[in-house]
Amino acid sequence: MIRTEQGYAQIFKIYGKSETEVKEKLQDLLKCGGAVVIYTRRRGKDVHVLAETQAEDEESAKAALKPVAKEIKKALGDMYYSTKENETMEETVVRLLTKYGLTVTTAESCTGGMVAAKIINVPGASDVFDQGYITYSNKSKRKILDVSKATLKKYGAVSEQTAREMALGGVLAADADACVAVTGLAGPDGGTEEKPVGLVYVSCCMKDEVIVEECHFNGTRQEIREHAAVTALDLLRRMIIRSRQ
Repeated sequence: MIRTEQGYAQIFKIYGKSETEVKEKLQDLLKCGGAVVIYTRRRGKDVHVLAETQAEDEESAKAALKPVAKEIKKALGDMYYSTKENETMEETVVRLLTKYGLTVTTAESCTGGMVAAKIINVPGASDVFDQGYITYSNKSKRKILDVSKATLKKYGAVSEQTAREMALGGVLAADADACVAVTGLAGPDGGTEEKPVGLVYVSCCMKDEVIVEECHFNGTRQEIREHAAVTALDLLRRMIIRSRQ
């Protein structure tokens, strides 16, 4: 819960979605009136959902916000990554890994270690992270992550198939509970009509399940890499939650 000009609010932070997508999830709640007002706001790549009350004291605010927050959580599902105003994606991920006693490794191509760096930037990361792999070339993907030569030849380094094998290979190489992998085209050169700059595949392997997501990012090389790194962490976060259900 945070203090606002109007009173108090419960915040829900969502990464990489549009306000339209978020509002579709909340459409029934947004129509409701009452003492608690629900609204959204854009903050960089985040969308924040706020449930706000004009209650004068914290205890009254908690009582008013609790049932509404419960309904928002139900509507959003695993879309939101934090209800703490200043918690980052990597802090959320490390908190969840620690909570459930899980370890993670990273297998990165275009992000060049950015995912690992974000994890390591969180105090206590040594309890959940032992090692990560930067496999920028095809040779390193084969040698370190055991991505098959046939996969690379048929589908290319930037593909769903390669991302899947990177995540699987990372789990085995590091003997970790989970691996999050990234491969893509950060530009500014190298794109084609079939595989344009900004095409990134993020993948996560956990408990013998692998999920791969195809992403299309815009911006500079640095912006695409940053967006890919946080998106990969968000996928890892959702996989952790999924594994606990």
